[in-house]
Amino acid sequence: MREAPYTPNDMDVARGAAESRDSRFDELYAEAKSTLGYGANSLRSVTERYREAYRDTLGRWHRLRDELETAERAPISPADGADPAAAAEAGAEDARLKALRSEVERLTGDVGRHQQELSKLELSVRSMENAWLFLERGDASLLAEVADAGLATDLQMRIVQAQEAERSRLAQEVHDGPAQALSNAIFQVEYIERILNEDVRMAASELRFLRELLRRELGEVRTFISQLRPPLLDELGLEGSIMDAVESMAALTGATVETDLRAPGDGLNPTQQTAVLRIVQEALQNIRKHAGASRTVVSTRLESSKWILEVSDDGRGFDVKTVAARGRRNFGLQFMRERAELIGAEFEVRSRPGGGTAVGLSIVVGEESA
Repeated sequence: MREAPYTPNDMDVARGAAESRDSRFDELYAEAKSTLGYGANSLRSVTERYREAYRDTLGRWHRLRDELETAERAPISPADGADPAAAAEAGAEDARLKALRSEVERLTGDVGRHQQELSKLELSVRSMENAWLFLERGDASLLAEVADAGLATDLQMRIVQAQEAERSRLAQEVHDGPAQALSNAIFQVEYIERILNEDVRMAASELRFLRELLRRELGEVRTFISQLRPPLLDELGLEGSIMDAVESMAALTGATVETDLRAPGDGLNPTQQTAVLRIVQEALQNIRKHAGASRTVVSTRLESSKWILEVSDDGRGFDVKTVAARGRRNFGLQFMRERAELIGAEFEVRSRPGGGTAVGLSIVVGEESA
C-alpha cells in the first residue's frame, strides 16, 4: 500500500512555509508603505522650505519694484555742466537707477522660475500622499479611483508643463521684441544727447525715427496684452475675480474696501473682462501705494447701453493736470488708459488734493457695441 502523499506532519510544514511567505509579503508591503510615507514627508519638508525661500525672494522683488517706481516718479534734477558736484550727483543717481532696473529685471525672471518649480513640488507632494493613502487603505475598490487619479495627475503635470512652455515662449518673444527695441531706444536716446547741441537737424531726424520705433513696439506690446487672459476669469468669472482683488487689497492694507457690483460681467466679451479686471487691480494697487485711503469702493452698474466701472477712495488725492504733465512717469494711469483704449472704452480720472480719487471706465454694450 502506497504511503499517503501528505501526512499531518507534511501539512504542518506546508502551512508554516505558507505563513512564512505571507509574513514576508506583509513585511515587504509594510516597507513599501513606510518608504513612501517617509518620502512624502521628506518632500513635504523640502517643499515648505522652498516656499519660505520663495516668499523671501518675492518680498524682496516687491520692495525693489516699489523702490524703483518711487525713484522713477521723483522729479529729475537737471545736471548743470557748470556745477561738477551736481553733475556727479546726477550721474550717481542715474547709475543707481540702472542698477535697480537690472536687479528688478533679474528678480522678475527668478520669481517666475521659482513659482513654476514650487508648483511642481506641490503637485509631486500631493501625488505621493495619494499613493500612500492608496496603499494604506488596502481597498481593491480604490484601483479604479487610482487609475482616474493617475490620469488626473498626468493631466496636471501636462498643464504645468504647458504653462511653463507658454511662459518661456512669451519671455522669448518679449526678449526678442519689446525688450530688444527698448534697448535700442536707450542707445538712440544716448546718441541724440551727444549730437543735440552739434547738429539739431540730425537730432530731430533721429527723434522721428525713435518715435516710430516706439510706436511700432507699443503696438506689439498691445498685441501681447490682448492675447493674455487671467486664469481667475475662467475660474471665478468677472465678479468673483474682482472680489478676489478686493479681498487681497483689504488683507494687505487693513482698510475698508466695499463692493457694489450691480452690472453682470457676462455682458462683456472676454477681452473686455480682461481689461476691466486689470484696471481694477491697477487702481487698487495705486490706492494701496499712494492714496493713504481708509475707505475704498468698487462698483459696477448699467446705464442705458453702457457698462460702467468705478473705483473710488477717500485718500489724499492729487492734481490731475499736474500728474498728466509728468507724462511717462505716470505709469499706473497710463497703463489703465491704454487698457481702456484697447477695448474702445472711455476712461476718466477725477481727483483733487485732499479730496480722494475716482477712476471710471465706460464700455458700450449691446447693439451699439456690435
